Amino acid sequence: MTRAKNTYLAAQFRRLTTRLDNRPALVAVGHSILVIAYHLLSKRASYQELGGGYFDRQNVTAYRSKLVSKLEALGLKVTLEPAAT
Repeated sequence: MTRAKNTYLAAQFRRLTTRLDNRPALVAVGHSILVIAYHLLSKRASYQELGGGYFDRQNVTAYRSKLVSKLEALGLKVTLEPAAT
């Protein structure tokens, strides 16, 4: 379980390592685990996994513009149109 890829805690670690070194990011994720454990025990609830794409789903427009900026930084011209379903 410690090497799971598509989990909320793994996504949080990847997100934090962009600004922090590995050790402070691990401490922050450890803190999140303690907070989760506290709430699970105090509310007698079961853990609901949010998934690896949790942070991407929070603000789709910001994520979209971030990806467009990365492509434009690579020298590509980007035009967005909705995908046909």
